[in-house]
Amino acid sequence: MSGLRIADRMSRLGTESAFETLAQARRLEAQGRDVVHMEIGEPDFATPPNISEAAIRALREGATHYTPASGIWEVREATARYVTRQTGVPTVPEQIVLVPGSKNLLHFALLSLIEPGDEVLLPDPGYPIYSSLINFVGATPVSVPIREQNDFRLDVRELRSLVTPRTRALIVNSPANPTGGVLTREDCEAIAAVAIEHDLFVVSDEIYSRLIYDGRHVSLYSIDGMAERCVLMDGLSKAWAMCGWRLGFGAMPVQLAQRMDTLMINTSSCAAAFTQWAAVEAFEGAASDAAVSAMMAEFTERRDVVVDGLNAIPGVRCHKPAGAFYVFPNIEATGWDERALQQALLNEAGVAVLAGTAFGAHGRGYLRLSYANSVANLEKGIERIGNLLAGTPPERSGSGAAVPS
Repeated sequence: MSGLRIADRMSRLGTESAFETLAQARRLEAQGRDVVHMEIGEPDFATPPNISEAAIRALREGATHYTPASGIWEVREATARYVTRQTGVPTVPEQIVLVPGSKNLLHFALLSLIEPGDEVLLPDPGYPIYSSLINFVGATPVSVPIREQNDFRLDVRELRSLVTPRTRALIVNSPANPTGGVLTREDCEAIAAVAIEHDLFVVSDEIYSRLIYDGRHVSLYSIDGMAERCVLMDGLSKAWAMCGWRLGFGAMPVQLAQRMDTLMINTSSCAAAFTQWAAVEAFEGAASDAAVSAMMAEFTERRDVVVDGLNAIPGVRCHKPAGAFYVFPNIEATGWDERALQQALLNEAGVAVLAGTAFGAHGRGYLRLSYANSVANLEKGIERIGNLLAGTPPERSGSGAAVPS
């Protein structure tokens, strides 16, 4: 065989640069370099002990076998109760699908609803997997600019202007990755009006819904008329620090849930049984909400340290995020290209961050920093960023090797 013939569709898949940058940083660490990690979107907290204990108990009780494709019925019931409490929308187990990671919900929704040539509106800057999977299914991603001057909230007038006869669906993310922007109730009502007027289906990515600094999250799923044309896309990774547990959940019209059940049968079979039982404890355990509140108190302190530190660096302007655990500082006045600065910070200063253009063309002139790290490490990272931008060279160790301070 002269060589593998890779299917053309693979060329339409993008990637997630956070994992690529993490791999680069790990290689530098293996060489003895000290790196401050501000690239990966993963809480650095441990999963709350009551949730881990629930999983261990489930394993001991035999939760090591296949489950129904959409999830264990009792877990779907608990998830439906959780969605009802969080959104105010009466939701039943038949509307719930449990998947090994919430990206599956996006992929399955696109496979179920989108034909080649359809257009799908998505936030830009936004989570890069949105455009990757839209391209993969043969549709056309259409960017909806997310602008700092609008507090990194979607501009509904601009959204409306981008709808064409080929537009089939819209992806919304609040709180948002990479900007930390949060939609208001008025925003959600106006988005819903556009979706209903143009008969658009909506994927509402609410994975950071519990990570709000002021007020309460407004779910697009909760707006009148949206539950029947919306997938609420959520999971356990962020709020309960369970990224490695791989459990996402979605609430959606029953007809679509049935299609996702078929896709689960043809792909992953099911999510892990013990992880599903752990989800019940996350949703209903007495200690779970307290753990989320404690994490948010820590994130609030970290957010303020990072925002204040970045704004003190000449040429850097950092908007205070309303949700999630990212900042999206503007670095245009420094004169640096965002991708060149990302590489310089990693290789010369030992700080792993992401270029804003990793999240779309409208991320030009920005960086994304995750503050899922200790205050001490964040302060060290901000100092290194300031030193590099000021032209201060790295200190040298006694061995003569360049080691960032």
